Amino acid sequence: MTSAYIISKLPYAPPFLFVDEILEINAQGVTGLYKFPEDSFFYSGHFKDNPVTPGVLLIECMAQIGVVSLGVFLISSENYENVESDRKIGLSSTEIDFFKPVFPGESVKVVSTKEYFRFNKLKCKVEMFDTEENLICRGKIAGMISREPAL
Repeated sequence: MTSAYIISKLPYAPPFLFVDEILEINAQGVTGLYKFPEDSFFYSGHFKDNPVTPGVLLIECMAQIGVVSLGVFLISSENYENVESDRKIGLSSTEIDFFKPVFPGESVKVVSTKEYFRFNKLKCKVEMFDTEENLICRGKIAGMISREPAL
Protein backbone atom coordinates (compact mmCIF):
# COMPACT_ATOMS: atom_id res chain seq x y z
CA MET A 1 0.00 0.00 0.00
CA THR A 2 1.59 3.29 -1.09
CA SER A 3 1.87 6.61 0.69
CA ALA A 4 -0.13 8.26 -2.12
CA TYR A 5 -2.96 5.71 -1.75
CA ILE A 6 -3.26 6.24 2.00
CA ILE A 7 -3.17 10.03 1.67
CA SER A 8 -5.83 9.89 -1.06
CA LYS A 9 -8.16 8.01 1.34
CA LEU A 10 -7.82 10.56 4.16
CA PRO A 11 -10.97 12.63 4.75
CA TYR A 12 -9.06 15.93 4.46
CA ALA A 13 -8.03 18.40 1.77
CA PRO A 14 -5.75 21.45 1.74
CA PRO A 15 -5.53 23.69 3.65
CA PHE A 16 -6.51 21.18 6.36
CA LEU A 17 -4.40 18.23 5.18
CA PHE A 18 -1.38 17.88 7.47
CA VAL A 19 0.30 14.86 5.82
CA ASP A 20 2.94 15.22 3.08
CA GLU A 21 4.34 11.70 3.04
CA ILE A 22 4.03 8.35 4.77
CA LEU A 23 7.57 6.98 5.18
CA GLU A 24 6.69 3.65 6.77
CA ILE A 25 3.48 1.89 7.74
CA ASN A 26 2.56 -1.55 9.02
CA ALA A 27 0.03 -3.11 11.38
CA GLN A 28 1.98 -1.85 14.40
CA GLY A 29 2.49 1.81 13.48
CA VAL A 30 3.26 4.58 11.05
CA THR A 31 5.89 7.27 10.41
CA GLY A 32 5.12 10.31 8.31
CA LEU A 33 6.23 13.84 7.45
CA TYR A 34 4.67 17.28 7.16
CA LYS A 35 6.06 20.76 6.50
CA PHE A 36 4.09 23.70 7.91
CA PRO A 37 4.06 26.26 5.07
CA GLU A 38 5.41 29.69 6.02
CA ASP A 39 2.42 31.40 4.40
CA SER A 40 -0.26 29.46 6.33
CA PHE A 41 -3.14 31.77 7.24
CA PHE A 42 -3.01 31.05 10.98
CA TYR A 43 0.51 32.45 11.45
CA SER A 44 -0.63 36.04 10.86
CA GLY A 45 -2.71 36.01 14.03
CA HIS A 46 -1.03 33.48 16.30
CA PHE A 47 1.41 35.77 18.11
CA LYS A 48 1.63 38.81 15.82
CA ASP A 49 5.36 39.43 16.06
CA ASN A 50 6.54 35.87 16.70
CA PRO A 51 4.38 33.36 14.79
CA VAL A 52 4.18 29.86 16.25
CA THR A 53 2.20 26.84 15.04
CA PRO A 54 -0.87 26.45 17.27
CA GLY A 55 -0.72 23.38 19.51
CA VAL A 56 -4.12 22.23 18.30
CA LEU A 57 -2.68 22.00 14.76
CA LEU A 58 0.29 20.00 16.02
CA ILE A 59 -2.22 17.59 17.56
CA GLU A 60 -4.18 17.53 14.30
CA CYS A 61 -1.01 16.66 12.35
CA MET A 62 -0.22 13.90 14.85
CA ALA A 63 -3.77 12.57 14.59
CA GLN A 64 -3.87 12.64 10.78
CA ILE A 65 -0.56 10.80 10.42
CA GLY A 66 -0.53 8.73 13.60
CA VAL A 67 -4.14 7.60 13.90
CA VAL A 68 -6.19 8.30 10.77
CA SER A 69 -3.51 7.17 8.28
CA LEU A 70 -2.89 4.05 10.35
CA GLY A 71 -6.65 3.48 10.58
CA VAL A 72 -6.97 3.68 6.78
CA PHE A 73 -4.15 1.16 6.47
CA LEU A 74 -5.67 -1.24 9.02
CA ILE A 75 -9.14 -1.03 7.51
CA SER A 76 -7.79 -1.55 3.98
CA SER A 77 -5.64 -4.46 5.19
CA GLU A 78 -8.69 -6.14 6.72
CA ASN A 79 -10.56 -5.88 3.40
CA TYR A 80 -13.45 -3.83 4.73
CA GLU A 81 -15.90 -2.97 1.96
CA ASN A 82 -16.42 0.60 0.78
CA VAL A 83 -13.67 2.07 2.95
CA GLU A 84 -13.87 5.51 1.40
CA SER A 85 -17.63 5.79 1.13
CA ASP A 86 -19.18 4.57 4.36
CA ARG A 87 -16.52 4.69 7.05
CA LYS A 88 -16.28 7.69 9.38
CA ILE A 89 -13.25 8.32 11.58
CA GLY A 90 -13.54 10.61 14.59
CA LEU A 91 -11.23 11.69 17.40
CA SER A 92 -12.25 10.29 20.77
CA SER A 93 -9.43 11.37 23.13
CA THR A 94 -6.03 13.04 23.34
CA GLU A 95 -3.39 13.47 26.00
CA ILE A 96 -0.41 15.44 24.68
CA ASP A 97 2.63 17.02 26.36
CA PHE A 98 4.47 19.83 24.50
CA PHE A 99 8.22 20.44 24.78
CA LYS A 100 9.18 22.92 22.05
CA PRO A 101 7.48 25.15 19.47
CA VAL A 102 7.15 24.67 15.73
CA PHE A 103 7.76 27.81 13.65
CA PRO A 104 6.59 28.71 10.12
CA GLY A 105 8.32 26.64 7.44
CA GLU A 106 9.46 23.88 9.79
CA SER A 107 9.17 20.19 8.90
CA VAL A 108 8.11 17.58 11.43
CA LYS A 109 8.18 13.81 11.64
CA VAL A 110 5.38 11.93 13.39
CA VAL A 111 6.01 8.43 14.75
CA SER A 112 3.02 6.44 15.95
CA THR A 113 2.84 3.05 17.63
CA LYS A 114 -0.47 1.21 17.92
CA GLU A 115 -1.52 0.42 21.47
CA TYR A 116 -4.71 -1.33 20.41
CA PHE A 117 -7.31 -1.60 17.67
CA ARG A 118 -10.48 -3.35 18.79
CA PHE A 119 -14.21 -2.69 18.88
CA ASN A 120 -13.68 -0.02 16.21
CA LYS A 121 -11.35 2.01 18.47
CA LEU A 122 -7.74 2.74 17.56
CA LYS A 123 -5.43 4.10 20.26
CA CYS A 124 -1.82 5.08 19.57
CA LYS A 125 1.26 6.44 21.30
CA VAL A 126 2.33 9.35 19.08
CA GLU A 127 5.51 11.46 19.04
CA MET A 128 6.50 14.46 16.92
CA PHE A 129 10.14 15.36 16.15
CA ASP A 130 11.89 18.21 14.36
CA THR A 131 14.47 17.64 11.59
CA GLU A 132 17.24 17.23 14.20
CA GLU A 133 15.20 14.48 15.96
CA ASN A 134 14.40 16.75 18.93
CA LEU A 135 11.12 15.83 20.62
CA ILE A 136 8.44 18.46 20.01
CA CYS A 137 5.49 16.73 21.67
CA ARG A 138 4.22 13.27 22.58
CA GLY A 139 1.19 11.58 23.99
CA LYS A 140 -1.72 9.31 23.22
CA ILE A 141 -4.47 9.80 20.68
CA ALA A 142 -7.51 7.60 20.14
CA GLY A 143 -10.17 7.57 17.46
CA MET A 144 -13.30 5.65 16.57
CA ILE A 145 -14.24 4.13 13.22
CA SER A 146 -17.93 3.86 12.40
CA ARG A 147 -20.34 3.17 9.54
CA GLU A 148 -22.72 5.76 10.98
CA PRO A 149 -22.95 9.21 9.34
CA ALA A 150 -20.78 11.88 10.92
CA LEU A 151 -22.59 14.23 13.30
